[in-house]
Amino acid sequence: MPKEISVHQRRRAPTGAELQEIPWLGLLSDSERQQIVPQLVVSDPQTGDYVCRVGRPVTYWFGVISGLLKMSSDNESGQTMTFTGVPPGGWFGEGTALKREIYRYNIQALRPSVVAGMPLDTFHWLIDHSLGFNRFIMQQLNERLGQFIAAREMDRMTNPELRLARHLAALFNPVLFSGVGEVLRITQQELAYLVGLSRQRVNEALKVLQAQQLIRIEYGGLRILDMQGLRTVQFK
Repeated sequence: MPKEISVHQRRRAPTGAELQEIPWLGLLSDSERQQIVPQLVVSDPQTGDYVCRVGRPVTYWFGVISGLLKMSSDNESGQTMTFTGVPPGGWFGEGTALKREIYRYNIQALRPSVVAGMPLDTFHWLIDHSLGFNRFIMQQLNERLGQFIAAREMDRMTNPELRLARHLAALFNPVLFSGVGEVLRITQQELAYLVGLSRQRVNEALKVLQAQQLIRIEYGGLRILDMQGLRTVQFK
């Protein structure tokens, strides 16, 4: 049987339209962009493909152009713990890249996606030379800290509607996921993977959130109606 071509082997140069979806490029100077853009690559992980794996050394800093990824790890008993989803506009792994560490989590595609990558040495060159890029990374790290504090709180939540509301608020974060906007293209099964509920229970919880006028269920996705409500709503 022919050997499957890996995500890394399928890398190519980004198109002009794909470059437009990279939020930090506009923060660079003209000379910085001229040096950086030729070094950027994109690839197309399919459902189930890994972009990063636990124990592998970091080689690129990655971001999602389109599609949906999940960040997770396996505990000692073999159970998978999902930390967050990564929708369009999300760049991740800057902490690992800054410290040149191995990955402590898996990043896996939940659907066919397009992912951009910047080589690690290029990432560090920008850290050393670009004020705009440094501000972007500082904002990312600050938002990421808040995201993971919220994730720890969500782990303790037993109410399905509350868990789903907080997860949706995280996925709509305009700083971390600038490509989402007001509509998140996601299926109920994908939400089930991220939230840790059955698809049927997610369906029921979505209807409750819609009845509260926090979201609107649309064909192929969800529209945000009240972000602050998703962050603060309480259920018995």
